[in-house]
Amino acid sequence: MNTLVFLDIDGVLNPWAAQVCPPGYTEHRWRARKAWLSSAHGPALLALAERVDVELVWASSWAGDANVLAGKAIGLPPLRAVTFAGPHADTGPEWKFAAVGRFAYGRPLVWFDDDFDLRPGARERFLRRRDQPTLLVPVDPAVGLTQEHLDAVAG
Repeated sequence: MNTLVFLDIDGVLNPWAAQVCPPGYTEHRWRARKAWLSSAHGPALLALAERVDVELVWASSWAGDANVLAGKAIGLPPLRAVTFAGPHADTGPEWKFAAVGRFAYGRPLVWFDDDFDLRPGARERFLRRRDQPTLLVPVDPAVGLTQEHLDAVAG
């Protein structure tokens, strides 16, 4: 089975912590959301998926909005998405780890997110439970996803 690559939006594709909209990004506004997104991310992620045979998956609180807003804006086709237990299930003590673990059961994974260090205990429990290759790739929410992050996956 191919590796799953989990994508967060805020902090990874949307560098929300930057002081201003970074070069190469465009501000997008929808009724309930705003994001700075780079149209270069879609093609770069698709190229990664093809080059190293991975499946891209949303792991974001954007839920159904991930495909219709962010994904569409950067040129991604609809992706499968992790379902969290409720609208704020990604803020609890186990954060996103339980849902991602269930989704990826038995498969290797790579996960891009900006919040791994906020819950070190949950992160360590998640890593101990995994018996498949697992790479957690921290992303600076002021910078967002870079080519260096993608290169780390492509190895």
